[in-house]
Amino acid sequence: MSLFPDRGRLKTALALALAVAVVPACSPKTTKPVRRSAERVFVMGFDGMDPTLTSRFMAEGKLPNLQKLAESGTYRTLETTQPSESPVAWASFATGVNPGKHNIYDFLIRDLDTYMPDLAMVDRTTHPLKLLWGTFPIARPLPLSTRGGTSFWVSAGLDGVNSTVLTVPVTFPPETIEHGEMLSGLPVPDIRGTIGTFYYWSTDLSSFEEGSPEFGGYLKRLLFDGGVSKTYLRGPESPVLKQEEAALRAKQKTGELSEKDQARLTALRDIKDINIPISINWTENSGKVDLEIQGTKLSLKQGEWSGWVPLTFKVNFVIKLHAMTQFFIQKADSELQIYAHPANFDPRDPPTPISKPDSFAPDLARKLGLYRTIGWAESMDKSLQELRTDEASFLYDADKAFDDRERVIFENLKRDDWDLFVAAIETTDRVSHMFFRLIDLKHPMYDKALADRYGDAIEKIYRRADALVGKLQEKLPQNVTLMVMSDHGFHTFRRGVNLNTWLVQNGYMVFDGQESPKKGLDDLFGRGQFWEGVDWSRTRAYALGLGQIYFNLKGRESRGIVSPGAEYDALQKEIVDKLVTIEDPDDKARIFRSVYKRDDIYKGEFLKNAPDLQVGFNDGYRVGWQDTMGGVQRTVVENNNRKWSGDHCATATEISGGIFFSSKKLSNASPHIMDLAPTILELLSVPLPKDYDGKPLR
Repeated sequence: MSLFPDRGRLKTALALALAVAVVPACSPKTTKPVRRSAERVFVMGFDGMDPTLTSRFMAEGKLPNLQKLAESGTYRTLETTQPSESPVAWASFATGVNPGKHNIYDFLIRDLDTYMPDLAMVDRTTHPLKLLWGTFPIARPLPLSTRGGTSFWVSAGLDGVNSTVLTVPVTFPPETIEHGEMLSGLPVPDIRGTIGTFYYWSTDLSSFEEGSPEFGGYLKRLLFDGGVSKTYLRGPESPVLKQEEAALRAKQKTGELSEKDQARLTALRDIKDINIPISINWTENSGKVDLEIQGTKLSLKQGEWSGWVPLTFKVNFVIKLHAMTQFFIQKADSELQIYAHPANFDPRDPPTPISKPDSFAPDLARKLGLYRTIGWAESMDKSLQELRTDEASFLYDADKAFDDRERVIFENLKRDDWDLFVAAIETTDRVSHMFFRLIDLKHPMYDKALADRYGDAIEKIYRRADALVGKLQEKLPQNVTLMVMSDHGFHTFRRGVNLNTWLVQNGYMVFDGQESPKKGLDDLFGRGQFWEGVDWSRTRAYALGLGQIYFNLKGRESRGIVSPGAEYDALQKEIVDKLVTIEDPDDKARIFRSVYKRDDIYKGEFLKNAPDLQVGFNDGYRVGWQDTMGGVQRTVVENNNRKWSGDHCATATEISGGIFFSSKKLSNASPHIMDLAPTILELLSVPLPKDYDGKPLR
């Protein structure tokens, strides 16, 4: 957020606003000075790298660096969390504890009062932007992490260890690390506060297709007059207008809303977005296009990408939000199709800090140039899902995302003052999600022609990961223990399972209707309507997220009807006994490997936020797309006819472990992801926190 002084009679008020807005946050200081460790540790994380595929590629001689690491040190399957989801597993990696102690159970959480879903990991409501006279910021918005526990790099820093932590998931907002630096990873949002709203403008888009598709994005039809089209790039909602809207809704609840207020409230729905105009010049079949946005002029050919384009979203004459995007010309022949990345925070001046210290991200930009800041750097997965871009474009962009992460790592390796270095790259995960359909001949979306062209996409990203390990081994000093790990494995996702539909059919949820209205990510971020047709006065259980079943519990949910104690226990047993016997109607295969009761798999101070049941799917199954956000569909089991064809979320943890390599020989046969934090701290001679669930590997 940029602030600049006003003139005249507002100068005094603005000076006050500036003084309050830029006061730095104080952080506790350790009494221990920085020290050098006799043994140093480098951890390289590859999200979603699967042990079965890794072992196969190693046996085929395709991962020589990992093979050497396995032969000279240790290679094991790394047991993971339940569910085997990235935010859950990475949180346990960082803290050494189970989800009951760190509070991350899924990508989504639910509001116990309204039952509405929201994104987990970050609380953006406790400390919102505060404005003086509705104009001048007197307090910046302060996102808070909902993750509990203490990261091992924080413990190491307090003991005097110098640390560098780069783009590890579940590190936004960034943590202050004594004697250390952090660049945040997932869930760093885009400028709209989402995990990736892409942009797509096209001449062959119908008016019915315009708007926000299911998987998140913004589609806009292009109309030309004299070779020129005027359109816009959709920006964030104005925090000033959102504050005005919140005040009007408060009046609405108390019955104080006037007719004029109601008209204003209605109007705010359509004017909250801060949009940036774009001018496009194009001649049919020319093969090129000229764009102008905020003074930046681009001349691009079909198939060409722009560099990073800076964007400034003006909230008012005081507040500016800085972002950046890249444009891609997919077609410029008889039709024009333009894609743009989600508007990443500009690392030179992000709206909210994405690093600690705050100056770390801007300093990197000065050294490296602009780099991706959004938590999921490979943002074309959504446009590929929506059939707006193709496989070649996705893979090109994924390779560039890997480049960005790698550049950041090696820039920080130029300094040799660290004793703990932790970095993560998620490209292995994103490519696996999108291309599993081309290595599974039984997948509904298997396409031989595409498989002939892109069937080696997953192998190639594993080979690139292996090459990075080789480069690291060349750079790292002799006294460094190198660990290579992943948070979970991967499976084919052939069939979607609609848990809410099953709950309705079996009388646990009472729903008036045949099918819920289709939901998209825009509904989630826009706090859209949910649970239409659900009668909470008669509903005992509901599903939300990627495999979580919650009970409508008295004293917890606002309209709870299930009593704690004997009724709760009986309902758990009844649903578990029924679910584990469900077979796929097509081939009679068992859908669930297990269904886990809350208290059997979680313990800790955040137990109250845990799902009452966590499902564990067999290979080939995952929660259906609409079911993730509480929808009720027509059938319980259906084909996954999406390009997002590989998954791991809620696959039974027993069959969804990750990888673990170490340059040290270790005897432990079954390491767990929670064991890594205590292992690393022990290597660094840092005292272990008493609440750890993990144990040091030796």
